Amino acid sequence: MDTKLSILGFAGSLRQGSYNRIILRAAQEMVPSGAELKIFDLAGIPPFNQDLENEPAEKVKEFKAAIRAADALLIATPEYNYSMPGVLKNALDSASRPYGDNALDGKPVAIMGASMGMLGTARAQYHLRQSCVFLNMYPLNSPEVMVAVAQEKVDGNGRLTDPKTRDKIAELLQALIVWARRLK
Repeated sequence: MDTKLSILGFAGSLRQGSYNRIILRAAQEMVPSGAELKIFDLAGIPPFNQDLENEPAEKVKEFKAAIRAADALLIATPEYNYSMPGVLKNALDSASRPYGDNALDGKPVAIMGASMGMLGTARAQYHLRQSCVFLNMYPLNSPEVMVAVAQEKVDGNGRLTDPKTRDKIAELLQALIVWARRLK
C-alpha cells in the first residue's frame, strides 16, 4: 500500500481572519484519505536579506525543512495591488536561497486564493505561477480555484460554508494528489 502523501499548505497572509487561511483550513478538513495536509504559518519569517542568506533565521530553517519533508505544496494567496503579497514573495525568496539551496526545487504545487473582489486573486495567482517557473516548481494547471466575494462564502466562525467552493477545493486536492504521484 502507498504511504500517505504529505502536503504542506501555507497562506500568503498573516491576518488571523484571512479568507485565505479559512480556505486553507477548509482544505485541511477535506483532504482525501491517502494524504495529509499540514499548515505552516509564515508569521515570523524575517524580510529576506541577501547579506544574511547563509545564516537563515530559525523560522526560515523550519520552513525549508517542512517544504523538503512534503511531497507537494498547497499555496493560498491573497491579491494585493494586482499581485501576490510581499509576505508570500518573501517566504518563497527565503526558501529558495542561497543559490544552490532551493527547498522548492521540483515540488508539485497547487495554488488557490480568495478575495473580496470579483476576480478571486486571479492576477496574484498568475504572478505566483511566474515565480514557480524560475523556482523550478511544478504548478498544477487545473482546476483553478479563485474564490471571489469570499466574505459571502464564510460564516461568522470563520468556516467556509459555500458548497461549490468546498467542492472546487476538494477537486483541487484530488488533482494535486494525482499530480504529485505522477511526478514522483
